[in-house]
Amino acid sequence: MSTARKILKLDRPFEMRRGGVLNDVQIAYETWGDLAFCADNAILIFTGLSPSAHAASSTEDGSPGWWEDMIGPGRPIDTRRFFVICVNSLGSPYGSTSPASINAATGEPYRLTFPVLTVEDIARAGHEVALSLGVRKLASVIGPSLGGMTVLAYCALFPNAARSVVTISGAARSLPFSIALRSLQREIIRRDPAWHEGNYATNEIPVSGMRLARKLGMITYRSAKEWQLRFGRERANSERKPGDPFGIDFEVEAYLENHATKFTGQYDPNCYLYISRAMDLFDLADHGGTVADALKRFGVDRALVMGVETDLLFPIEQQQELADGLKAEGREVQFARLPSLQGHDSFLVDMDRFRPVIAEFLEGAVIK
Repeated sequence: MSTARKILKLDRPFEMRRGGVLNDVQIAYETWGDLAFCADNAILIFTGLSPSAHAASSTEDGSPGWWEDMIGPGRPIDTRRFFVICVNSLGSPYGSTSPASINAATGEPYRLTFPVLTVEDIARAGHEVALSLGVRKLASVIGPSLGGMTVLAYCALFPNAARSVVTISGAARSLPFSIALRSLQREIIRRDPAWHEGNYATNEIPVSGMRLARKLGMITYRSAKEWQLRFGRERANSERKPGDPFGIDFEVEAYLENHATKFTGQYDPNCYLYISRAMDLFDLADHGGTVADALKRFGVDRALVMGVETDLLFPIEQQQELADGLKAEGREVQFARLPSLQGHDSFLVDMDRFRPVIAEFLEGAVIK
């Protein structure tokens, strides 16, 4: 069985990790497959910064999902065997409570009154969804990018809630380079005159700031080698606008422009600011004194850690750190070091490398 988006509405206040409380919290999610009688075949997926919970198509929503080639009958995350849950991150604008949501107490969007968001808050919201579906222990918890951080937070908060973990292009903490980059992206948005200290109208968002922030992000999501092989110095097909001496000349510029325009129409700027900062604030060492000690506390039996050699945002050394730390307790740990050219975005596009590794790992999952 596959379903379109559902909403979990919590019947109690949701206390945020860094202070503040959200009332009437709702969490959007989608599911695929059937939950076993013993509820022991569930996989929980956390997303990266940008995607919604629509990770794959379903009978009710046939549009392709952001991980369409990974989830479904006969695919690596096989819905004939597993009950798959994908949650929309708390703070994201695709159905879960976020800065763009209406605060029932005021009748206005939360905007910057939304409490500080952390990766741990996102993990806890996902845990609430699993519990609401009758799942007490997951077969696996999986996530790429921000989702990779979130599965680490999940295992730190709920050490015995999953039998295995798959972290993809994630990290125990953000490095200074990534923090600096995201800080600049946030400043670009906040410097846009249309931002109005977060009080912009829904039809008058800071478009320029969002476009530039997205372009900067897209540059780092891929590798320089891929840019060279994919675009070289190919000239853009579109004609330059009259009177614009510094318009688009190269195809790589047109590519960035297209992606920035598409993203700007979909994502709320304040949500972007909150989730971006949550990635910078996360540090797995907060759950044990050191990263190594935090990893020791994970109750999982098996782990798959995947990284890409060309990743600028989460360098391969960070995935090596996770694999080494998880191995310390004698767990079955697989470290997949992939030579993909597509950098941080490889998990979305280099399916020929990612599918076999994930499929093999999940084939070994024990359903009790």
